[in-house]
Amino acid sequence: MKPKGASVVSVLLTVPLIVSLAGPAGAASSTAAASTAICASSSHPALARRISRGVEAARRGRVSFVAVEVDDPGAGVVCRLDSRSHFDSASVVKVIILGALLRKAQAEHRLLTRTERALAWAMITRSDNGAASALWAETGRTWLQHFLNLAEMTETVLGPGAAWGLTRITAADETRLLWLLLEANRVLDTSSRDYMLALMADVIGSQRWGVPAGAPRSLVVHVKNGWLPLAPYGWRINSIGGFTGHGSRYSIVVLTQDNPSMAYGVRTVEAIAQVVNRDLSPGATARVPASVISPLQETPDEPAP
Repeated sequence: MKPKGASVVSVLLTVPLIVSLAGPAGAASSTAAASTAICASSSHPALARRISRGVEAARRGRVSFVAVEVDDPGAGVVCRLDSRSHFDSASVVKVIILGALLRKAQAEHRLLTRTERALAWAMITRSDNGAASALWAETGRTWLQHFLNLAEMTETVLGPGAAWGLTRITAADETRLLWLLLEANRVLDTSSRDYMLALMADVIGSQRWGVPAGAPRSLVVHVKNGWLPLAPYGWRINSIGGFTGHGSRYSIVVLTQDNPSMAYGVRTVEAIAQVVNRDLSPGATARVPASVISPLQETPDEPAP
């Protein structure tokens, strides 16, 4: 869906489950969605049916509540599964924070300062929470909301106060965000888009799980993930990514909750991503393998707000 018109690793606190008051809006639609084709394409209907069947097979038997949106203009395929249901963002909101900061800098006719660039690098490539908190505060809610308005991300609700990780997002809005980076638009100029994509392509290896799974190694994957346990809906495991190179350009968003562990959620996301990446690039001979999440990684992506 296209829009209309970091090397310091933060010390993550081991915290008890925190409570998110908002429930999984739209969760009841999962059963109904199973009887409706997830993917559609007027030009490649057989491909759309194949991906739909694969995504359903990947979800079968999983307890995770999942939202998916895929957009490949080149193949003419769009997939949507509960894509307007709301999820707590965890660290995928860091892409919004950077987008808003860059839009603000554009309006002020300036480049990012050296400090801002250092914080942005840490926030995206290392998922540094201190950097995210600093840029969230510096950018300010007015500019954060202004960016969402310009991007037509009308379903996204900023987290309360300093709790950026409790921003409520949908797969549909995250797809809009990715396409602000993947194609020219009036919200972000070319240098801003290229900068964001470069940082997302430089995320450290231990944080490159999720939607990159199954992608051809010939493509560049621009990814940002978020992982956080929140009562009463378990681990939030979210992954968004844009894929570019060799004439390809597509996006995958998978948001999940109700996961009993981080590793479980990552497996759910990657099972779906492997289907999509395989079918969108059937001729690839070398692919990104599935991830192995160690118990040491089962740490919240951010401290409780």
